[in-house]
Amino acid sequence: QNVAREILKRRPWGLRVVGFLGDDPAQVGHRLVNPTVVGTMDELYLLARRLKAGIIVVALDDRRGKMPVDDLLRCRIEGLRVEEGASILERLTGQIPIKNLRPSWLVFSQGFDESRMLRSLKAAGEMATAAALLVLFAPAMVLTALAVKVTSPGSVIYRQERVGRAGKLFQLLKFRTMRSDAEAATGPIWSTGDRDPRITRLGRLLRKTRLDELPQLVNVLRGDMSFVGPRPERPHFVSALRQVIPLYDERHSVRPGITGWAQINAGYGSSIEDAELKLQYDLYYIKHMSFAFDIGVMIDTLKVVAIGRGAR
Repeated sequence: QNVAREILKRRPWGLRVVGFLGDDPAQVGHRLVNPTVVGTMDELYLLARRLKAGIIVVALDDRRGKMPVDDLLRCRIEGLRVEEGASILERLTGQIPIKNLRPSWLVFSQGFDESRMLRSLKAAGEMATAAALLVLFAPAMVLTALAVKVTSPGSVIYRQERVGRAGKLFQLLKFRTMRSDAEAATGPIWSTGDRDPRITRLGRLLRKTRLDELPQLVNVLRGDMSFVGPRPERPHFVSALRQVIPLYDERHSVRPGITGWAQINAGYGSSIEDAELKLQYDLYYIKHMSFAFDIGVMIDTLKVVAIGRGAR
């Protein structure tokens, strides 16, 4: 049903759902999404031929009946594509869905193949680029620092402990955009984005233009962060989220980023559900990470800054 809903959202892709197969004859004729259950799984081969299907999506959970392997093999030999639901959802949405995801699918799927040498070259190139950008943006950073100092009391640079690659803690640097006592009474709480009442008037402008992120070039220079990667989270939230979200710690297999695939597609997260959605984008990025993908994410980030619209 999730696959069908995503296909219906993307009609220009040229895909059409011709029917569902169930394991109970009583389900035939029942409308799930669009269209109906057209038959049972033991009719797979005959119905695939009759309906002229080009793709068969297998999306069975552990509670369903036995998979019709013989019919699937026969269809595959005759040229029909057979795909797991997780694989086609990944391509349709740019996410790796984690609900009902079998770990074996991640083990045997393509991707996750960036070598240690490529990661080292990426890190070296990003450090050199960060050093050059720090020189280039030095005047803007000085003016921003003065503006923060003049408009609100407190430190100019905000330091916050975050979880980096392999769970290593580091100090993330930002120009302060909130009141200096923002969490004095509440302790750590999620930001709700630009409408967060703790954000100063200048802070809203800095966040909208991403100028508050410029000090993170120092984090890239230190090797704590990359330009593109999963956004680093605070230890308090990581401890809670890893308990309730499967595969959450996999996002720590790469260096966190100033921007990322999840940031341009999902924006701010202020709940467990938001964190789960962002993880699905993060896993997709980790699986497919490459120089070309990073360039695309940075271009989309510029779109977010310039026109308030990202990859969506």
